[in-house]
Amino acid sequence: MHSIKPGQLQILPPDTWLSRENRHHERVRRYADPYLARRSAGQKHPVEDFLFTYYTQKPGQLLRWHPGHGVVLTGPEAAARADWKYYRMLDDGELTAAGLAPGSAAVALDLGAFQAERKEALQFAAIILRGTALRPAQFGCFGLHEWAMVYRQDKFELRHEYLQLRLGGSGTDRVVEENRIRCSHFDAFRFYTPDAVGLNELAPSRENQRSMEQPGCLHANMDLYKWAYKLAPAIPSELVMDCFELSWRVRAMDMQASPYDLEAWGYPAIPIESAAGKAEYVERQRAFSAEAQSLRGRLLDAVTPMLDATP
Repeated sequence: MHSIKPGQLQILPPDTWLSRENRHHERVRRYADPYLARRSAGQKHPVEDFLFTYYTQKPGQLLRWHPGHGVVLTGPEAAARADWKYYRMLDDGELTAAGLAPGSAAVALDLGAFQAERKEALQFAAIILRGTALRPAQFGCFGLHEWAMVYRQDKFELRHEYLQLRLGGSGTDRVVEENRIRCSHFDAFRFYTPDAVGLNELAPSRENQRSMEQPGCLHANMDLYKWAYKLAPAIPSELVMDCFELSWRVRAMDMQASPYDLEAWGYPAIPIESAAGKAEYVERQRAFSAEAQSLRGRLLDAVTPMLDATP
């Protein structure tokens, strides 16, 4: 347990933090409720299910609002969080130091408990975030990782059996063969078909991930959501949702630039097989990269004080 000192915390009265909690619930439900309805009906969506099926954060976990490290929640409603993982009640000494009456209901992140169990996750996230932020962005991939995932797929298990390829199998294979494939992100590369693996000019792996991630990569920028939720409840939920919503929009573009025909799903193609499509892809990729760099900085600002704190 860390003893909280004056000046190191923000004290939120019930009306303030309950309002933030309600806004968070509304924000999450915009995305989660349609997904849960589809899942209940046994339906799939190739774009909008992704953040709930690929990533490990469940809708119910995302719905739970957290203020993050350095914030004290007060009032009777706050006491209900005393049993939540990594939360604790403030003792009378801390209450007095914070200008609160002894015996008041007040909870905060138990940073000592969080560090004891999650310090390696904090350290690894910081390494990935800092390293990615410092590397030059690369904008010449054109989303071809999605095409490599279905290259000569008739020889292998179909990736999305309910989706049609815009250019058909042979047309899709031709795009892969006529372009340079330079994917730097292991969690995209690992889904390549066996015949596509050797076509990638880079060799990303789990072992070299920390030196390969770069800020132009759509998947590295989607993964900001992963680093944010993996560090809950120490990261403010508003920041987690900022990362989620960026990831949601990046996923939409990623699939628009994919070989799949998603017009009927409301996602018109970005035809990266053409010069115009490539130009559109790079323009949008650059905008996402700039937005992601800002979020990356905010995540580092949240993580660094917890790494610097003495357990």
